[in-house]
Amino acid sequence: MKKLTFTTNINCGNCIKSVTPWLNQSDEIEEWSVDTANPQKTLTTVVEDSTTPETIIEIVTKAGFSIQPL
Repeated sequence: MKKLTFTTNINCGNCIKSVTPWLNQSDEIEEWSVDTANPQKTLTTVVEDSTTPETIIEIVTKAGFSIQPL
């Protein structure tokens, strides 16, 4: 398992509610969290070793949010 960290525009509880189904349905993601108090709105994921940052970016983008690796 490895940890990937991103900056996003997921900035409130409703945004987290919107992205939750997208992140939870991914078999590659073991756990995830968003720090909305952080100015960078940091998304941290624990993923399979073979998972690339692009996979997480694609999931979050499909959910309607912007995301960039840190």
